[in-house]
Amino acid sequence: MAFADRYIHALSAPNLKDDERHHQAEPLLAAAFAAAEVSGDLGPLLHRVKFADPLARQAFEGSAGNLAQLLRLWTAEVIKRGRARRWVPENTAWDADAAQKLYRTVAEHSLAHWLDGNCQPCGGTGVTESRTCKPCCGTGKAELAMAAGFVREHTLNMVSELHSILDSHAARAGAKLRSVPQR
Repeated sequence: MAFADRYIHALSAPNLKDDERHHQAEPLLAAAFAAAEVSGDLGPLLHRVKFADPLARQAFEGSAGNLAQLLRLWTAEVIKRGRARRWVPENTAWDADAAQKLYRTVAEHSLAHWLDGNCQPCGGTGVTESRTCKPCCGTGKAELAMAAGFVREHTLNMVSELHSILDSHAARAGAKLRSVPQR
């Protein structure tokens, strides 16, 4: 079972007992310890927004604040990465303003696509009416339609970065989970 599956199972557990028969709290602890290893890691927040918030049983349990916080942090990260990679020059005030708009657009589009990048007609299965879905060619992934050209290239790059951050956090948390002594 992958770490994300164990994390989701822990979130939907009726209790978080930690005894010889119950181990529901272990994935949550592993995620917390893995996050403590790396300063500024977005992994725990990515897991919470993608996997935990949609599972909320009550309206007050799901946190729109998590998504807002993730968007703020991700926008700052995209700005940092965009500047380091010199996507656009920021020589004048107009250039700096245009660069900020580009960074925000890339951050918003990449996060939106990462959170729900499934093909709408087939629901991410790749199959519609017992046939291969034509819009996604059977991949189950939606085409990035909200951006074009230069913005599209950077958006897809940042979607890849989000996957990488999540995978890295899951690997660290999975290692912590494996190191928990079995009873």
